Amino acid sequence: MNLDAIQSALRDASLDGWLFYDHHGRDRLSYRILGLPANAHVTRRWWYFVPAQGTPRKLVHRIESGRLDTLPGDKTSYSTWQEMEAGVQAMLQGATRIAMQYSPRNAVMYIGLLDAGTHEMLTSLGKQIVSSADLVSRFEAVLTPQQIASHYRAQQAIDAILEEGWQEIGRRVRAGSPEADEVSMVQFLQARIAEAGLVTEHGPNVSVGPNAADSHYEPTPASSRRIERGSFVLIDIWGKVADDPSAVWYDITWCGVVDREPTPRETEIFEAVRDARDAAIALVQQRFAAGEPIAGWEADRAARAVIQQRGFGEWFTHRTGHNIGTELHGAGAHLDDFESHDERRILPDTCFSVEPGIYLPGEFGVRLEVDMIPSAGEARVTGRVQRELVRI
Repeated sequence: MNLDAIQSALRDASLDGWLFYDHHGRDRLSYRILGLPANAHVTRRWWYFVPAQGTPRKLVHRIESGRLDTLPGDKTSYSTWQEMEAGVQAMLQGATRIAMQYSPRNAVMYIGLLDAGTHEMLTSLGKQIVSSADLVSRFEAVLTPQQIASHYRAQQAIDAILEEGWQEIGRRVRAGSPEADEVSMVQFLQARIAEAGLVTEHGPNVSVGPNAADSHYEPTPASSRRIERGSFVLIDIWGKVADDPSAVWYDITWCGVVDREPTPRETEIFEAVRDARDAAIALVQQRFAAGEPIAGWEADRAARAVIQQRGFGEWFTHRTGHNIGTELHGAGAHLDDFESHDERRILPDTCFSVEPGIYLPGEFGVRLEVDMIPSAGEARVTGRVQRELVRI
């Protein structure tokens, strides 16, 4: 835990403090931000208050009195619930505006970890609980130079593997190979990812024709479709450096057609998704170039407006993008005004995907995914950008 950085962030946000609270490991964000062991045996409630200035305060149960001993601050113990509530009141004395892992109306559910009863208890003490969402982003999603470098290592490898994948599809199809199918190509890509010194959670996804109309399709032996001349193919591929626990993912999606030119319908859908992606990218770049803030929902709205204007809004069925960190779906701002209203700011030195899509049931689907990393004064796409359907 970087106490000085947390207290500086609290002062910047005009907050009196940040209250961390957990029971049975419910709030994994607290463990990561505070540097506590994620696998600790926690059977009693603990509280840790970091004031904007001064010494932190701990409140722990006597049965687990050493639970927060690795953290700085003054410690108080309790046994009964009455002692606990009195202890919370004492530790928060002098503080009113307090950040917690809370989201009004649960709009950003990734942060909405505070239970209603505890919120009621704190408000009964005269405390104003505000969301820690932007604080969490600052301490969970902002990347170090080394982490950004790890993202680019993955980018270089994955971009090359994807290109090899397209070539292998063409070779297998034209050779009449029995291994020209979704599952076989997933296995091919997995092998290349491992050979490159990367890991992947699961997947990647290779989706053919109607299967590409399912935005979360994962091939199985039972569902695997043949890839043939004339097929429409979507590949969603991701990975990160295997030998670095702090490494950051690279995550992209491209589409192509086998041994033919795209149909007018495919071109129309591709161009709508491409232009939606580029609208979100442009808005992020404009805001960072101007030094102006931008929230995740705004970038989503920019992309979604393009697809709606083209008449395909009904078929854009997910958010525009997600934060990327050491977890593929990280703890920073998502590009979302659809599944949630994500008011978190997109911060410098964070990574996120931009991946609008249109999915036409029974036909095909197009998703075009890139990753971005903004910094002071600019925001850049970290890999190649697809401008037309791949001719395989």
